Amino acid sequence: MSLESETTVETVCLLVLRNPVTHINIDVDVEEMVQDKRGLATYGQIKDYVLEHSGLNVSSLYIAQVKQKHGIIERENYNKPKSEDARQPQCPLEKERAITEALKHFGML
Repeated sequence: MSLESETTVETVCLLVLRNPVTHINIDVDVEEMVQDKRGLATYGQIKDYVLEHSGLNVSSLYIAQVKQKHGIIERENYNKPKSEDARQPQCPLEKERAITEALKHFGML
């Protein structure tokens, strides 16, 4: 085997053990991180909370209606009815109370 006719690759590494000169200390406040996430419950989390605490199944429509009633509007609804006189089912009072309790639990009210 001739080295002139074949391609070879040679790698040289110098490994040195050094003691670090500087240290970086980072303080992480977990409570502050949790505070930032309050008020950001998903519809699924709200549904699960309502089902667990009151035994009621609620729809996303009902959650949106209760949130809008309390002034929590996230974005414009793009799924608008085609006719102006289209009717939407309204959230029953019992479910509205359960959703309001869930919103308070998640720090949204």
